[in-house]
Amino acid sequence: MLLNRELRNCLLLALAGALAWAQPLIVKTGTLIDGKGNVLHNQEITIEGGRITAVGPARHKPDFDLSADTVTPGWIDTHCHPGWYFNKEERLEMGPGRGAKTTPQQAALYTEANVYAILMGGFTTIQSLGQPIDADVRDLINQGRLAGPRILTALRPLTENSGTPEQIRELVRKLKADGADEVKLFATASIRDGGKMTMTVEQIQAACGEAKAQGLRSAVHAHSSDGARASVEAGCTSIEHGTFLDDATLDLMAARGVYFDPNFLVLHNYLDNKPKFLGIGNYTEEGFAAMEKGLPLVADVTRRARAHHVKIVLGTDGVAGAHGRNAEEFIYRVKDGGETPMNALMSGTSVAAESLGLADRVGTISPGMEADLVAIAGNPLEDITAVRKVVFVMKGGKVYKDAPR
Repeated sequence: MLLNRELRNCLLLALAGALAWAQPLIVKTGTLIDGKGNVLHNQEITIEGGRITAVGPARHKPDFDLSADTVTPGWIDTHCHPGWYFNKEERLEMGPGRGAKTTPQQAALYTEANVYAILMGGFTTIQSLGQPIDADVRDLINQGRLAGPRILTALRPLTENSGTPEQIRELVRKLKADGADEVKLFATASIRDGGKMTMTVEQIQAACGEAKAQGLRSAVHAHSSDGARASVEAGCTSIEHGTFLDDATLDLMAARGVYFDPNFLVLHNYLDNKPKFLGIGNYTEEGFAAMEKGLPLVADVTRRARAHHVKIVLGTDGVAGAHGRNAEEFIYRVKDGGETPMNALMSGTSVAAESLGLADRVGTISPGMEADLVAIAGNPLEDITAVRKVVFVMKGGKVYKDAPR
């Protein structure tokens, strides 16, 4: 009898939750930035079943009153690494493995903590470029078992050591079978190693070409113009970093509709956390000097890319130390990269969604879109540092943060 009563109570609770989910929610906004460049005032957003059904003048009693805040679509980070963390000794680790101080269980917990911090920071969608653990975290989030942003993942990167062009094509097919959402390839070396082209043209063509054949996007780590140009001509989706790109390559990217993701936060984060990285791999004194010299170059290429009408997305390349601080990228883009606040916000909403093939689901506040909303205490169009003051986060109609005002 007791078991039956408990089962009945569980069923009643589940039914109540389902009914609540089906009931319309009203979110009242004071200033609404819709993700497409428009600013509206005194609007209400109607949400049913996790999706936006209407946006219009505020007339009804709201379930959530955000009239004192600025509301935007949930933010999108097109390049991060949530599986990177600092271990108990405050040193970089990228998951369990050779020489690691953490167990697989601890690595999973670090990753879970990172994705939660990213969500609380206002990012409801991220692209990880990428580790195998991403798939498990992605799936648990999609099942509602973990709180975190929507995740797209490359699972494992391709490099010049991935084999012949035919072997690379086979690896891309394997990535697709394993559940990858996109392909990540290193066409050039790290900025710490000079950023020179490392993959051959044939390897790049195999990776980007097979990705396209498999219905996958391809994100290319490319600092130099030769590596970026080969990737654009091979049909890649985006160029990441692009520190040394020349104007001709930017023109080609604009002509081909290739997205560009310059990154400020990653370099600042490395420099701010230097003792936690120094001495690991190519994190040498010379490597840190190269990153410091790279900051004004990133600012310059961002300005030139905008002038050449390249589609710019917002990615942080967020690694250990950056998770939860992803919004700092908006600030660097405006203060150092010369972006307008509106363009920076669009890079992290509608343009980012378009680059990920999600423009019909997220990135704008309009009917039919998933109810991903962020509220900020302040107006980022007047002071971009307001993005640090996230007070409300909703993803898919579910509220994850509603801070006291």
